[in-house]
Amino acid sequence: MQSKLKKILGTALIALAPTGALASSHREAPAISNDPAADNTDLYAWVTPTTHDKLIVLANYIPLEEPAGGPNFHRLSDDVLYEIHITKGDDIHHDFVTYQIQTKTSDFPPGNQNSADANPIGNGLNFFSQISGQTQTFKVTRIDAQGKHVLGNNLTIAPPNIGPRTDAVAYDTAGPVANLPQGISAGFVYDDAHVGAAFIHTLTDQSRAFIGPRDDGFYVDLGGIFDLATLRPTGTAQDGVAGYNVHTIALEIPLTDLGFATPPANPTADANILGVWASASRRKVSVLRNDGTSETSGPFVQVSRLGLPLINEAVIGLDDKDAWNALKPKDDVPVFGGYFLNPVIVRDAVAVGDLPSAAGVDRNRTDILDVISLHGGFGATGLRDVGDVLRVDPSRDSAFPNGRALQGTTDALGNTRAADQENGDVSDILLSVLLTKAPSGISDGVNHNDKPFLTTFPFLALPFRGLDQGHGKPTAP
Repeated sequence: MQSKLKKILGTALIALAPTGALASSHREAPAISNDPAADNTDLYAWVTPTTHDKLIVLANYIPLEEPAGGPNFHRLSDDVLYEIHITKGDDIHHDFVTYQIQTKTSDFPPGNQNSADANPIGNGLNFFSQISGQTQTFKVTRIDAQGKHVLGNNLTIAPPNIGPRTDAVAYDTAGPVANLPQGISAGFVYDDAHVGAAFIHTLTDQSRAFIGPRDDGFYVDLGGIFDLATLRPTGTAQDGVAGYNVHTIALEIPLTDLGFATPPANPTADANILGVWASASRRKVSVLRNDGTSETSGPFVQVSRLGLPLINEAVIGLDDKDAWNALKPKDDVPVFGGYFLNPVIVRDAVAVGDLPSAAGVDRNRTDILDVISLHGGFGATGLRDVGDVLRVDPSRDSAFPNGRALQGTTDALGNTRAADQENGDVSDILLSVLLTKAPSGISDGVNHNDKPFLTTFPFLALPFRGLDQGHGKPTAP
């Protein structure tokens, strides 16, 4: 962290670091680790630098997607209700606005398995899923005080980045599969220009939305951290997330849609502070049929959530991680306040020999609660409704913990972030603050993402390509 940030915020403010490392929240809880399509992995939220006229939210799902993982490449689940929740002011008990995202996968077009002459391209008999004719789309619904509003429907989801032959045959309207996926023009190549033109959609309220696979923007030494916090120096540490993709739900929301003037008035008013969190829910009842299909019914039940990255990962104990995923942020402190005040990760570090003593570090950590509410330097003086939401002051350039941005910029506090940084190396901040109460001094040895972030929506880099960018290795002859 830069010295200016230390001076302005102090060690207590930097204690928000429990929100950004250790693989964020990839496979963090026992139950959700068995349900990757519903697993929140990461969340970013920030206002456009300088202009402060839009809120950008990136909610990532499906951890550690192998780029070459075909023929059924990863995708979001039609049975899952994905939601982005935005609160306003001190009230995190009620959403100011909720964006619901639901996907729809078409049935396979029929084919005749007994016909030797039938051309299998474009029907469900294929070995290669990308030429089967199956498509996936999504719907965006906004819920606010005026009711429910469908902002867009049958919007195409970006396909996996499989390889150049797939681009030419399956993703090109000049090829034999002329309508797969919908909306792609002739000459499609899986690059930023073509993907942006085909899969960034303008909604009826002038928001923009994108869904599809992207590079996982997190970076951390997974192997070292999960070997009981083995810390390896730069040069020997390994980015365990490198080369993997995630599925991103990206929204770009004009602040006028959230009740603001542009730019927001009253820059320090607590009533203007936004809180962002994302969730995934499944139907309460699921019936598995003899033919392998399933049918779901009943109300949706939340199975995963994420606000401040790493709360569940690094602060909540194993016994309670599944229960945490089922709660709303309003219940965090009443039910699990002890985890914030007495971080179990510190006691674990002492038990396995990483710390000589936990005195003063494992108990009464009220600084963590203060920082989650942006007390101590960001102008929010009255926020007392504490929970796992990512706070964003829309009147200021966002910089963690005031939001979490991917745009390289110089924020209002003078912190400069390069294109491959996410508000500084929050993994190192987390380890340092939780274990020593200092803002620096401990590092996991991984200092940047494996791809530079984009400067435009949807900001995360293109997904790794299955043909030659997966984790397979050439074999010796």
